[in-house]
Amino acid sequence: MKVIRFIGWFFLGSWVVIQFFPIERNQSEDVSRADFMLVNTVPEKVQNKIQVSCYDCHSNNTEYPWYNKVQPVAWFLEDHIREGKAELNFNEWGDYSDRRKNSKLRSIISQIEDGEMPLDSYTLIHVDAKLSSEDKLEIINYITGLKSEL
Repeated sequence: MKVIRFIGWFFLGSWVVIQFFPIERNQSEDVSRADFMLVNTVPEKVQNKIQVSCYDCHSNNTEYPWYNKVQPVAWFLEDHIREGKAELNFNEWGDYSDRRKNSKLRSIISQIEDGEMPLDSYTLIHVDAKLSSEDKLEIINYITGLKSEL
C-alpha cells in the first residue's frame, strides 16, 4: 500500500512540476502580406471554413483553448502546430514558389478528399472545424481552380 501511495505522490508531484515549463505560443498580431487570403481572391464561405478549420495549425496565429495552459497537453498541441506550420503555413503563402504552391494545393485536395484534414483529434473538440460534404466540395473546387491558374 505504501508503494502505491508513493507512486501516486510521485506522479502528482511530477505533474505539478511540469506546469512550470510553459510553451512558446504561436501568436502574432501581424497579418502577413503573403497571407493566402490576401494573395488570392477567396470566396467568403471558403475563406471562413479554411480559417476555422486550418489556420490554428497552419498559420502564425493560433487561437489557443483554455486547456492549452495544462502540461503535457500544451506540449502535445504545440507539437501539432509546429508540424502543421512546417507542412503548410498560410501566412507565408505568397512567399512560396509556384512549384511549391502547386504541390501544396495538390496535397490540400488529397487530404481533404481522404478525410485526413482537419485532424479528427482537432474536430473532436472544435466541432465548428468539421467539414461537411458541401464544405469539402466547395474548398476542393476553389483549390482546383486556383491550381489551374498557376
